[in-house]
Amino acid sequence: MLAMKILISLQLLGLTLLCVGIFHCQAWPRYTFVVEETPYRRLCSTKNILTVNGQFPGPTLYARTGDTIIVDVYNKGNRNITIHWHGAKQPRNPWSDGPDYITQCPIQPGGRFTQTIIFSSQEGTLWWHAHSEWDRATVHGAMVIYPKKGDTYPFPKPYAEFPIILGEWWKKDIGQLYNETIQSGGDPNISSAFLINGQPGDLYPCSKPDTFKLMVDYGKTYLLRLINSAVQEMLFFSIANHKVTVVGSDASYTKPFSSDYVTISPGQTIDLLFTADQSPNHYYIAAKAYVGGAGILYDNTTTTAILQYNGNYTSTSTPSLPNLPSHNDTKASVHFTGSLRSLADKNHPVDVPRNITTPLFYTLSINTLPCLNNSCAGPNGTRLAASVNNISFVDPSIDILQAYYYHVNGAFGTRFPNFPPFLFNFTAQDLPLYLQTPKQGTVVKILEYNSTVEIVFQGTNLVAGDDHPMHLHGFSFYVVGWGLGNFDEDKDPLKYNLVDPPLQNTIAVPVNGWTAVRFKADNPGVWFMHCHLDRHMSWGMDVTFIVKNGKGLGAQILAPPPGMPPC
Repeated sequence: MLAMKILISLQLLGLTLLCVGIFHCQAWPRYTFVVEETPYRRLCSTKNILTVNGQFPGPTLYARTGDTIIVDVYNKGNRNITIHWHGAKQPRNPWSDGPDYITQCPIQPGGRFTQTIIFSSQEGTLWWHAHSEWDRATVHGAMVIYPKKGDTYPFPKPYAEFPIILGEWWKKDIGQLYNETIQSGGDPNISSAFLINGQPGDLYPCSKPDTFKLMVDYGKTYLLRLINSAVQEMLFFSIANHKVTVVGSDASYTKPFSSDYVTISPGQTIDLLFTADQSPNHYYIAAKAYVGGAGILYDNTTTTAILQYNGNYTSTSTPSLPNLPSHNDTKASVHFTGSLRSLADKNHPVDVPRNITTPLFYTLSINTLPCLNNSCAGPNGTRLAASVNNISFVDPSIDILQAYYYHVNGAFGTRFPNFPPFLFNFTAQDLPLYLQTPKQGTVVKILEYNSTVEIVFQGTNLVAGDDHPMHLHGFSFYVVGWGLGNFDEDKDPLKYNLVDPPLQNTIAVPVNGWTAVRFKADNPGVWFMHCHLDRHMSWGMDVTFIVKNGKGLGAQILAPPPGMPPC
């Protein structure tokens, strides 16, 4: 009875106990997320948006490497929701990963779900977001994972640090936008604004008084935890008159390098150091879209925040803007991304798989599907779709994880192809129309436990070539190579970086180009991989991996938690 009273008291204080025997207990921090509609005013008008705890962006979660936290998610909103902990590897625990109809059915209005988040080896910046329809536009927040107690950053400790979340805003309800896009079969309407920490900035109407301000002291060095939560766009980011030093990406440290700008994909995080070493004044922090594909509509506005020095001085009437690359500057985009290297020192070693047992070659394509009476809003009255290896993924009616764990027959197929069904000049300007039509299906790729996997992502020019930021749940991967044009299986592997490739969970495959990644399939469970441009994900540019159990309890999926949302 006494132990029960102590447990209840600690739970009320936000701690959950994991007890082994009687005297060995570990307290896990516990958070409450209430998903609810909240009125927010942007761009001269007010609308209700889904938020967590009424905050936009949502609350920041803090942990240390190796920590586990508990989050109780209550859905008091008006539609189904799930929450994904982007970049948390969740060893053996796919139940709390979050993508709807992959690892769980959605939390229905009035429902709740308790999720366990395990930060096994990550260190740096990750983020959490809704993983149902396009609700992550407003349901998202940062996750900061500090080094273990006694450990330090592999760079001088900054004077202060700030999460910087880049996002998108639509005047229209995001649920309505999603439904209209799916029903029409066309492209979604472009966003009304980009955001920095929830604010559009000075260059938009009715926005200047609330522009986010970053206050700094001259001579001090700061750490920015940069997150791209935008739903549909890659972004360029820069600070006027200030260089940044990249020190991490996707909660993995990198070799420091200096840059005037950053390219960041939706889903990606980048840790940046900068020193306030300019004349005390006000300087714009700015971000705008990067769009490599020709003929793709995009929001061509620029969001701003203000870097403001403390002290007594007379500021210029208008802050200076940074020199961001042009919207379609693919060379600038790949130059930045290609500069990332793992730190690869004795305290942060790399473990790049060398002997590949499972080579995969995945084409990434925009496609079209026929529409009755050519009545859809895609090209020539078709419905836009997307595919991996010519398979456009279709959500099942029961989530794949439960179907797999409980041996439910008929929920999914298991013969996802290792290679595309058609070989052609993937990046040619004029491609036959018959190649545009994919197959539709709920098909998964089975991986053996501890297999070593290489995926070569090959972008195609079907319908419209585009960049594809691919995100893999449950793992980080080493980005061992990339290039523009078609992958050359004889020449390109000779140029792989197997010494210090960056370790990431999201990587932008360049427009009409390729990217090669490697990882070890040592995390049993069901894990989603998809393009993090949400229109592409909704159109079917997705793959679900099932990593089989290994031998021994430590290599098998954990039992499902109580209270899984019903389908």
